[in-house]
Amino acid sequence: MRENKRTDMNNQDTRPAPRARLVPRLLAATLAFAASAFLYVPAQAETTAAAPQNNQPASLPAPVPQVAMPVPGAPVLSARSYVLLDANTGQIIVQKNADEPVPPASITKLMTSYLVFSALKSGNIHMDDMVTISKKAWEMQGSKMFIEVGKQVSVKNLLMGMIVQSGNDAATALAEYVGGNEQSFVSLMNATAKKLGMTKTHYEDPTGWPADGHVMSARDISTLFNALVKHFPNYYHEFFRQKVFTWNGIKQYNREKLLFRDNWVDGGKTGHTEEAGFCLATSGQQNGMRLIAVVLGTESDDARNNEAEALLNYGFRFYENVPVRQAKQVLATPDVFKGAADQVPVGLDKDLVVLVTKDQAKNLSVSMTINPKLIAPLAVDQPVGKLEVKSGDKLIAERNVVALNAVPEGGFFKRMVDTARLWFK
Repeated sequence: MRENKRTDMNNQDTRPAPRARLVPRLLAATLAFAASAFLYVPAQAETTAAAPQNNQPASLPAPVPQVAMPVPGAPVLSARSYVLLDANTGQIIVQKNADEPVPPASITKLMTSYLVFSALKSGNIHMDDMVTISKKAWEMQGSKMFIEVGKQVSVKNLLMGMIVQSGNDAATALAEYVGGNEQSFVSLMNATAKKLGMTKTHYEDPTGWPADGHVMSARDISTLFNALVKHFPNYYHEFFRQKVFTWNGIKQYNREKLLFRDNWVDGGKTGHTEEAGFCLATSGQQNGMRLIAVVLGTESDDARNNEAEALLNYGFRFYENVPVRQAKQVLATPDVFKGAADQVPVGLDKDLVVLVTKDQAKNLSVSMTINPKLIAPLAVDQPVGKLEVKSGDKLIAERNVVALNAVPEGGFFKRMVDTARLWFK
């Protein structure tokens, strides 16, 4: 065995290491290596994977991709026409014959309620106003509140009788009080329908009693319902969620049966005549998302309840609302040329909430483009760019980005300097 040598940087002299000192060292090193090899067992040793060859690392198993649950087809209903509307975006999720004008029966009373709520909000009438019941109102057929001719009933009680008990007598009394007479009130109904964009609607009376030309479409009903909830949320919750009302010693339960079945349903209006069939417009909320279901022309009370419930369950199970940006939130402050200010805050004029399937919600992206040469003057809410929301490559929503502040034109010198700057922009 050759002698080991140790070099000392300060002393070039060397001396041989005795053989007796070398053997114990080799023995100790050998034992240490053997012990470490015995104690160290890789976790993968228990698997049946083949050992790596050619000193290449073993490949790891490929990750199992997560497959998004597909959205199944919407339930197929027997109703003549129907709509499922997302209230936050105004988008229709499911529809069939949505624009077909059909007799709406007592769903008409949604518009009667809307106009009474409007008169209350404006202060033209008050909840405790006493209304004298006319012979015409008292004589009304169909569902009744059972008010008596010549008696006085408060606006609040008449609303309860119309909404909870679907009283034709109560609806007529309210129409006469708000409009001065029934015909003037019907004119208000048709004018309001036009204002709300209800293009397939025409009213002949405030109750939904059968009359030639008295029609609404499922889409129009969902539009009206959405407007009623948004414009008069306090009145909506005060009256439409009531389950029972007693008047003149007669206790009547709300005909909207989903109020009793689903605690997230907060209001609706039923309707039934021989011409219209069994109809229902109803609404509910889950996790900040409001859906409105309208089913028209079903064959029974059970059918309208079950089919409306099926629509709502489908929407809440497979769709959701995602807030993207708030109104007036400053998204950027781009440069402005030739203006009294050098920059302008920009954003959206309205809250942006998108309706997406639950698998799309996981892949949302937001992008914004701004005109690089904004030139004053700029007005508030003047479009200056675009904001896009996508899920993967699919465009979900697009909105104008607007100026949040006005920027007037700058002085002469500022305009001249910025004119030169624009040459190099």
